[in-house]
Amino acid sequence: MATVQFTVLKSSAVLELQLLAALWGGSFLLLRMLAPAFGPFFLIESRVLAGLMVLLPFLVFSPGLKELLAHWRAIALLSLTNMCLPFCLLAFASLYLGAGTVSILNATVPFFAAATGFFLFGERLGIAAVTGLITGFTGVVLLMAGDVGTIAVSDTLVAFGAGLTAAFFYGYSANVINHRLLGVSGLAITTGSLLCTSIYLLPTLIWFRPESMPESRLWLGVLLLGTVCTGLPYLIFYRLIMRIGAYQTLTVTYLVPVFSLFYGMILLAERVTLVMLFGALMVLLGVAITTGRLRLFSPRSK
Repeated sequence: MATVQFTVLKSSAVLELQLLAALWGGSFLLLRMLAPAFGPFFLIESRVLAGLMVLLPFLVFSPGLKELLAHWRAIALLSLTNMCLPFCLLAFASLYLGAGTVSILNATVPFFAAATGFFLFGERLGIAAVTGLITGFTGVVLLMAGDVGTIAVSDTLVAFGAGLTAAFFYGYSANVINHRLLGVSGLAITTGSLLCTSIYLLPTLIWFRPESMPESRLWLGVLLLGTVCTGLPYLIFYRLIMRIGAYQTLTVTYLVPVFSLFYGMILLAERVTLVMLFGALMVLLGVAITTGRLRLFSPRSK
């Protein structure tokens, strides 16, 4: 059985994780703002088309095109489980839950990755990694507990289920990348996934078209969601997986709620309690342990 290794990350990798979290934190803010106006399915199709228009020209004139053609089956599957389904599920959850809450549900991705890795891909985790994951998960629980007073359970049960299902798909996808697509460029995987997802969701442009088209400023938000919060972050995401591995890269999902809670508080006046802030600190601690920035266990001397 393979062992997942967690090593101390270089400062550049840590900075990339923080940048990725800041960008993806913005995506939850935009989902919350845009989903009621566009509807979840129409919004996601518009999102992936916006990202595709930016990245496709770069792919066509790069070696990534040959990579996409060589690995199109794996990328087509990955686009379903790492973009199409989770994107739609999170957009649906955003109809009922705040940006911070949806991002907290998304922070369970590493646990689904560990579970699917163990049961389906023969992976196992070391003590330090498990400790960091548990610490981070404790922070997620605290964040959710601090926000529960603003949530009507009867109206949001399905939304919570949608968010957790999206996290499951992301966790499974991380293992697919780790085992089937290592060495394939982020440009090929990202653009190929955007292309396949846009094809999968093409009928939604007709079936789920809004009764009245949203105003132009909201379309600008869709453009930002598709480019700055989708295309660019996924390039960073796949690059990090190649450099530091899927499990360490997925710790970014613990950082995302910190950014999305801050964005929601400043821009949408979403409530942030002391319990949620303490939970955010636990999240950061969990990331530090899991990525090796904080060592709890000294290596055995030989």
